[in-house]
Amino acid sequence: MRMVPCTFEAAEYIYIIDNHNVSELQPVLRKSNATIPTENGEMRKVPELRWFVYRKLEYVWIDDLNSDESVDEISDNDNCWKTSFEIANRIPCRSLLAVSESNFGLTLSEISRRLEFYGRNEIVVQLRPILYLLVMEVITPFYVFQIFSVTVWYNDEYAYYASLIVILSLGSIVMDVYQIRTQEIRLRSMVHSTESVEVIREGTEMTIGSDQLVPGDILLIPPHGCLMQCDSVLMNGTVIVNESVLTGESVPITKVALTDETNDSVFNIEKNSKNVLFCGTQVLQTRFYRGKKVKAIVLRTAYSTLKGQLVRSIMYPKPVDFRFTKDLFKFILFLACISGCGFIYTIIVMIMRGNTLRRIIVRSLDIITITVPPALPAAMSVGIINAQLRLKKKEIFCISPSTINTCGAINVVCFDKTGTLTEDGLDFHVVRPVMSAVNQEIQKVKLEKSNRTEFMGEMTELTSRNGLPFDGDLVKAIATCHSLTRINGVLHGDPLDLILFQKTGWTMEEGIEGDIEEETQRFDNVQPSIIKPTDDKSAEYSVIRQFTFSSSLQRMSVIVFDPREDRPDNMMLYSKGSPEMILSLCDPNTVPEDYLLQVNSYAQHGFRLIAVARRPLDLNFNKASKVKRDAVECDLEMLGLIVMENRVKPVTLGVINQLNRANIRTVMVTGDNLLTGLSVARECGIIRPSKRAFLVEHVPGELDEYGRTKIFVKQSVSSSDEVIEDDASVSISMCSSTWKGSSEGDGFSPTNTEVETPNPVTADSLGHLIASSYHLAISGPTFAVIVHEYPELVDQLCSVCDVFARMAPDQKQSLVEQLQQIDYTVAMCGDGANDCAALKAAHAGISLSDAEASIAAPFTSKVPDIRCVPTVISEGRAALVTSFGIFKYMAGYSLTQFVTVMHLYWISNILTDGQFMYIDMFLITMFALLFGNTPAFYRLAHTPPPTRLLSIASMTSVVGQLIIIGVVQFIVFFSTSQQPWFTPYQPPVDDEVEDKRSMQGTALFCVSMFQYIILALVYSKGPPFRGNLWSNKPMCALTIFATLLCLFIVIWPTELVLKTLGNVELPSLTFRIFIVIVGAVNAAVSYGFETLFVDFFLLGYWERYKKKRSIEAIIDYVPTTNSDHIRRPSINGVTSSRTESTLLSAEGQQLHMTTSKNGKGGENPHSSALFERLISRIGGEPTWLTNPIPPHSLSEPEEPEKLERTY
Repeated sequence: MRMVPCTFEAAEYIYIIDNHNVSELQPVLRKSNATIPTENGEMRKVPELRWFVYRKLEYVWIDDLNSDESVDEISDNDNCWKTSFEIANRIPCRSLLAVSESNFGLTLSEISRRLEFYGRNEIVVQLRPILYLLVMEVITPFYVFQIFSVTVWYNDEYAYYASLIVILSLGSIVMDVYQIRTQEIRLRSMVHSTESVEVIREGTEMTIGSDQLVPGDILLIPPHGCLMQCDSVLMNGTVIVNESVLTGESVPITKVALTDETNDSVFNIEKNSKNVLFCGTQVLQTRFYRGKKVKAIVLRTAYSTLKGQLVRSIMYPKPVDFRFTKDLFKFILFLACISGCGFIYTIIVMIMRGNTLRRIIVRSLDIITITVPPALPAAMSVGIINAQLRLKKKEIFCISPSTINTCGAINVVCFDKTGTLTEDGLDFHVVRPVMSAVNQEIQKVKLEKSNRTEFMGEMTELTSRNGLPFDGDLVKAIATCHSLTRINGVLHGDPLDLILFQKTGWTMEEGIEGDIEEETQRFDNVQPSIIKPTDDKSAEYSVIRQFTFSSSLQRMSVIVFDPREDRPDNMMLYSKGSPEMILSLCDPNTVPEDYLLQVNSYAQHGFRLIAVARRPLDLNFNKASKVKRDAVECDLEMLGLIVMENRVKPVTLGVINQLNRANIRTVMVTGDNLLTGLSVARECGIIRPSKRAFLVEHVPGELDEYGRTKIFVKQSVSSSDEVIEDDASVSISMCSSTWKGSSEGDGFSPTNTEVETPNPVTADSLGHLIASSYHLAISGPTFAVIVHEYPELVDQLCSVCDVFARMAPDQKQSLVEQLQQIDYTVAMCGDGANDCAALKAAHAGISLSDAEASIAAPFTSKVPDIRCVPTVISEGRAALVTSFGIFKYMAGYSLTQFVTVMHLYWISNILTDGQFMYIDMFLITMFALLFGNTPAFYRLAHTPPPTRLLSIASMTSVVGQLIIIGVVQFIVFFSTSQQPWFTPYQPPVDDEVEDKRSMQGTALFCVSMFQYIILALVYSKGPPFRGNLWSNKPMCALTIFATLLCLFIVIWPTELVLKTLGNVELPSLTFRIFIVIVGAVNAAVSYGFETLFVDFFLLGYWERYKKKRSIEAIIDYVPTTNSDHIRRPSINGVTSSRTESTLLSAEGQQLHMTTSKNGKGGENPHSSALFERLISRIGGEPTWLTNPIPPHSLSEPEEPEKLERTY
């Protein structure tokens, strides 16, 4: 079908290309007199509706946008095609409030129109027919070639081996179809969810199926929870939800109603996320006035919901592009070219020898099936199947066997935190109260340095306030400063708050006393919570105001009133948060001198620290309910530190260290807050104990002169107290500076920086430069800012940042894809539904869950810890080396048989069916089946196995062995014809029955038997990726048996052997022994060539030497001054020069780095991309060359300062 570009008005098909260059053709559907939504959510009639369906979403053409422009004229910024929910993207908040207040809902006619346009609210995964799956498997190139091969063999009466290939292929196809079908069924069962819901339509409350919901419906949320079936905006009351399916955190979150404060603004689902109930989240409880029902308005349904987007990411993942597979097809093409030459040679020789047309056709086609082995797919799967069985024994299940090979190339592993690296909770360790030297008069008297406050000893009990300073205010702060709430009589909230509150032994009541039913009717209480201690029965404390925790502010606060106080305006503010934030808000005179020393000491041992402070307030109830947060969270008085133990799983540290020793980069990607992630990362070894950690942050609303959000970098207090390493060629300047959006470049630039002239960079000093002395950590919101406003820095950030916190599911997926773009082979390990998209996008997803994540991930571990990761990688490496070896073995077998047949075609002869059967069905089949039985090596090597099948070493190995085998066969072929007892072969005349037996054929068959065994042993590699040959006992037994059997066939052939194989007896025993000696020499030469030349010289020396020379050439190019020939990028039309950035520590230390990026016009031929690409491919000694550094991880290597930035 031929198509030409045309206007969208006349278009019948839409050709779609996504961001991964995957193309698809979709028909344009049309309907007359239809209705579509407007920007404000209302429905309007159009004379004609045009749309197409792409990956479960309907894209609608909007007539009043560029309707008569051709395809070539449409720019990328013209949103001509929009999804149905992108059209209604400017709904005023006042419209939503008006709909809620009317309490009427949609009419039946409106519901009918919306249902017709939006469709049913259901996420359905269609099962593809079995016949379709079978056809799609059969039409793959390998199976098509197998059909061709077995057709030729059946025509040549070589039926036994053809039947064996047919059976193996059918088994492989059935297994593939079964796995695909099982995966589809599991996904459908996971996402399908339908239940009855209450709505208001035409002013009447009614119950309908959730699949009948349409945008604009007024949904009634039941008091005691439900599973949300759509995305909706909350219009009244409060709702406590569990969003673990989206964020991975099981902490209940309180959603609040959309208020009239924003009625002039347009509703934005991201900015108003605190008002949105997302599909798939679990509503735990609703709260509103007695007798009133909580209402929400439906916003999005089906695949347009947040859950629908997650399901779409599973169904349509980014295609995995593994270089080994590409090289495999290229090598097959190389073999096909050889077979083409053999095809032409056969025709010419056969015509010269006067053979019949049928014989010429059969022999010519037969040479193609010999050169390109049809059994290759089955043989390649042997190593994978064995690895899969070994993984299953260790309770690791794989639903995508082809992914196992990919695991062999993994050089970065991303870990979720909660439930993956750590247990699902925290343990209380101790508290360190602050003791005032002047007994609470510290705020009234200016103290001398000798009278500063100090820490008391560690305390493990919080049930009693006796002996604590400030009348035990530290315990009071712990008991009141939290966001706990009661659901069905049970306390819920942040696990940390819950543990601390339970540790105090205090009790909490919300509002007036009452039964559980009244919980759902508590709303807008003046007195939301009453806290009662156990050591004073008459005391009670009322929490009248709560400032919720904010990750950007790193703290939360409450205002507490004690009814026993004589004055109603005597209140107390309690705050808790990160040690550095509370420190910045406290009066310095209330902070112990050794505060930072104590904080660093605990942090370095992996504890999570929370600082607590207070401030007396002279406010009444009215003022306390309206006072701004900034007005009271200042001039605080330090009360002490809470030390929490991060319960990292017992195996986590050992596994991370094992991966680090193997030079596999480890990254934490979590939905938890940044400081928690940083602490756990340091405890489990992702952040090294001897290195500093820097936080990359942004301040919303603070912009540079180009309108970009400013990015700041500060050192974490929990970092090591060691000084940042100085380098011989890098000077660290000690001055004060701030990171901000550069006015001259595309990255960051410091102010008031001083850079000394660096020493020349050499290859010997480069290793120290690569080893960075710090780690970076970033949160999801800041990552989003950098992605959108600083895209030129995303590659560098992903290459050096080790902790990504507060990451939403789509951000986790984006990070994985970004790592893949810079040539990392990525594994993702997680246990939650919020990890599904990242697990699916990674080259290898490893799930520790039996639920949603296991459907998206190729691997599922029944053991819920990360010990499965090195196991999967080691098995992947073993499978990859096995695949390399068995492919080279099958290629060597084909080329060996090709050389044999080429020799025999010269005399119009060919091997007999018995000889073919012995080689193909016994030697090759048995060795291929047992080749992958060698287990993985017991530890991970420091360097990964080669992933390039078309590398110089691999090609040299195959071609070299081919030359050796060809020479040996020619010697035997020629020597046979020179023997005095030699009888030449007489080819058949015309239609005579062909007698394929010949002396030269028998001699070549005898020597080639040994060559097949030699190839199997030569290509069966052992350590450091697989066990040695002796660990594969079945293959050892087969080798011994096959060698003895071949010796028997050559030296002492019986009549039965000669008749079965179709051999001709060679009269001379001396000549038969000569063949055995030639085979032994062949074995010695082949083994020596593979071990000494290929493994030692090419892999062990030559390639490293070439790469090191290339690096030295680039280093020699590095200029010491600015160069005019370096391209300068343009930002907002302003040409920029090279920019410098500075990493700041809390003490004002800074580390200079240089960034330089090319514009879209092209890449500088001396850019750092080439530099990094060379480094990333170097393996072995020296040690610094083994660090996996991906392409694009650095900027231009103009000055050595930049090299200190990377590792």
